[in-house]
Amino acid sequence: MRIGVPKESKVHEYRVGLTPASVLELTAAGHEVWVERDAGLGIDFTNAAYEAAGARIVDVDAAFSAEMVVKVKEPSLAECARLQRGQILFTYLHLAAAQEQAHALMERGVIAIAYETVEDAMGRLPLLSPMSEVAGRMSIQVGAAALQKASGGRGTLLGGVPGVAPGKVVILGGGMAGTNAAYMAVGLQADVTILDKSVDRLRALSTEFAGRAKVLMASRENVAEAVRAADLVVGAVLVPGASAPKLVDRKLLGEMQPGAALVDISIDQGGCFESSRPTSHDNPTYIEEGIVHYCVTNMPGAVARTSTLALNNVTLPYVTALADKGIARAFADDKGFAKGLNVSDGRIRHAAVAEALGLPPAIAA
Repeated sequence: MRIGVPKESKVHEYRVGLTPASVLELTAAGHEVWVERDAGLGIDFTNAAYEAAGARIVDVDAAFSAEMVVKVKEPSLAECARLQRGQILFTYLHLAAAQEQAHALMERGVIAIAYETVEDAMGRLPLLSPMSEVAGRMSIQVGAAALQKASGGRGTLLGGVPGVAPGKVVILGGGMAGTNAAYMAVGLQADVTILDKSVDRLRALSTEFAGRAKVLMASRENVAEAVRAADLVVGAVLVPGASAPKLVDRKLLGEMQPGAALVDISIDQGGCFESSRPTSHDNPTYIEEGIVHYCVTNMPGAVARTSTLALNNVTLPYVTALADKGIARAFADDKGFAKGLNVSDGRIRHAAVAEALGLPPAIAA
């Protein structure tokens, strides 16, 4: 199979769909890989390194002409226009919050497989996990910066100092992103509270953190009480394929401490704060109701080399399965992989995505 790897077009997005090491595995198996010129240059993956791995360096049109296109971020509308009927697109899609892209992919007749809805045998999200780990860990460092007075924040040091109480960090969601955020916040000696709706998850978190973080049921009352007192709130909730639930409305926002900070990891799925709106690494924060909001839609892109390596560790087996077997057999052999299918034959194929887009349930498979 011929596989295309375009250069990412999002602002300050330096990740790349395939590393030279991944390309070597694919070319050794007899596949062709066409990499857009300078696709990995921002993270020191040179054109020469790709060529040494057996790739062909091409222009953007050629990269998008391959049988399968492997990316990192959702395609822009201009990139959607380059895709053709029957092509496989394998990338993060987050279509629940990207209606225009969803309709563009439907119109183009693309077979679009989303990293974020692929499941493993235990129902986990193996292709989302590494970026959730990165975003979770980053959320505390960007949140700490947002709390500085120069950023419009309260001027609170998360770890405090002897004689001064540490900052209060509230993490909404105890999944992969939330747990990694908690590790970082605990490491800074902040006062950490994690809220989640799963009793089983709360038990696991209580054992895991052994008193270093408070663990609470995410009832409306508990969420409101914790958010009002917080210096930093991290939104880390996820419903696979669907829009993120809004856990902090504008009324509660107005009751927060002036200069507190919100970091919305869930912004790719529409965000879990009512006041959230997408931002970029060029202009990552804004202030609303006196609260600093960080809502960058490609947080892991800030640490693009680490993120690319981590992503390729988990995506390469799936790329290889598609290239070796074709989509029908690859999906038949792995039912969890088949759950990654979001669009084909002009229709939305994932029920949660269809619901989020307001499409008739009959469209969803």
